[in-house]
Amino acid sequence: MTNKGVFILINRIKQFFHALTAKISADDGVYIKIHLSAAEQKLFFAMSTADQYHSLRVAYTIERLVIEDKKNIDREFLVRCALLHDCGRVRGDMSIAGKVFTVLITTFAPKFADKLEKNGNRLIYIYRHHAEIGARKLQEIGLYKEAKIIARHHSLPKDDDPKELKLLRIADEEN
Repeated sequence: MTNKGVFILINRIKQFFHALTAKISADDGVYIKIHLSAAEQKLFFAMSTADQYHSLRVAYTIERLVIEDKKNIDREFLVRCALLHDCGRVRGDMSIAGKVFTVLITTFAPKFADKLEKNGNRLIYIYRHHAEIGARKLQEIGLYKEAKIIARHHSLPKDDDPKELKLLRIADEEN
């Protein structure tokens, strides 16, 4: 296994333990209310607790990255993107075990995952398309700029990707 493969595996193990122990604190609740409107909060709180916790960690990482970057970045926009980047998955779509299954299958048996998705496997579909699903939800509440970034947060990087998208990807990968 390559160094990058080891890093990815360790990161996935950390994500698993974070998902198992995920809790939203009172301070987190205040942070969410400061940064999201009522309609945005509805999308946020529709996610599983594990996805909410992950999204908060991504937002807190964004805060650090924006400070380190020292460029003219719209911090509020990026925090909103971080908090909502996984809103295409909602509570009840997939359990932690279901997510582990989809990560393993899509990583180690992508052709089998393709076959499962073609046969209507909802877990694989949601896992692979949650960015686009979330982008549609954001467009429905008028967040078109955020939807553009979130729709592409799992797509292959391009040289001309906006700085905001690059930072969101970095923060998501760290968490």
